[in-house]
Amino acid sequence: MAPSVSDIVPPVTDAITDLKLAATKENKGLSYPFYYPYYDPNEKFPPTQVYEHTDPGAKADRAKPHLLTPETSVSHLSPFLGTEVSGVQISQLSEEGLNELALYAAERKVLIFRNQDFKDIGPDRQIEIAKHFGRIHRHPTSGNVKGYPEFHVVYQDAEHDMLREVIPDERINRTQWHSDVSYEKQPAGTTFFFILDQPEVGGDTLFASQVEAYNRLSPEFKKRLEGLRAVHSAFEQAESSRRRGGIVRREPILTEHPVVRRHPVTGEKALYVNQGFTRRIVGFKTEESEYLLKFLFDHIAKGADFQIRARYEPGSVVVWDNRVTAHSAIGDFNPTDRRHAVRLTPQAEVPTE
Repeated sequence: MAPSVSDIVPPVTDAITDLKLAATKENKGLSYPFYYPYYDPNEKFPPTQVYEHTDPGAKADRAKPHLLTPETSVSHLSPFLGTEVSGVQISQLSEEGLNELALYAAERKVLIFRNQDFKDIGPDRQIEIAKHFGRIHRHPTSGNVKGYPEFHVVYQDAEHDMLREVIPDERINRTQWHSDVSYEKQPAGTTFFFILDQPEVGGDTLFASQVEAYNRLSPEFKKRLEGLRAVHSAFEQAESSRRRGGIVRREPILTEHPVVRRHPVTGEKALYVNQGFTRRIVGFKTEESEYLLKFLFDHIAKGADFQIRARYEPGSVVVWDNRVTAHSAIGDFNPTDRRHAVRLTPQAEVPTE
């Protein structure tokens, strides 16, 4: 049996001490100032290269004995996606358990783990666990952690309103359905998101099953989507960062992906377009592309019967499969509250139909 994380991790109490460093003027009041967003204008990344990816879920025992032990409790939020999990620590999973986690995330789309010590095990161990699921994406524009570009830091408080910067007041609401970094040649797969500080009320995340969104379409409409490809763009994200005086660590790209992709482990088909990054259908004229994409975007956004709302508590870690879901932040909390979270984003395979 592969060693447990506990066999090779320094004591958690030591890691907590390191993470809760003395507050500075900028990060005063944070529970974990080590993860305060860091921006280095001189930090540059080369173009992302394609690598060979094998999903660890393909090696998993379908019964998941190392993840779903007798001590593990699960509660499904919807028939189509979303499961709350308690009684197991991600940090203590063996290699077999991590493989089963990848499979379970693919099957249930979104897993919400409660009462986790993940935020306290230190950045090196967090990265090592996430790397089991693929090469970790380094974000071109978001805040990261000094010395750890693998982290994507989500931060908002009374003086920093990232959501309003990205989605201006001209919008009636600030939901923005997307799949993370879908513009990459190898977009995100099994993704980790852990909360450090959260508002007393609000600040949840909406998730939608792109599998069920596809399944709801008529057989004839599905036939029309076969073989179609769409362009996903990083340019708007980069330009938005530059307009705000932000940084661009890697030059933006355009990438084509199939409109419908197949998961390599479950075999399920899922829509793979999103409002955040999908710009046009290849081979369609402008009006045709806009018409089809608007229909698909509205279908995903309005599908309340294949969506869930993930609610955060202290110690929550959300693990989801970006290949078969779309999600949106919800900026419904008091603007004076702090919301501080971190994402680790392993890249998966090149999408195929």
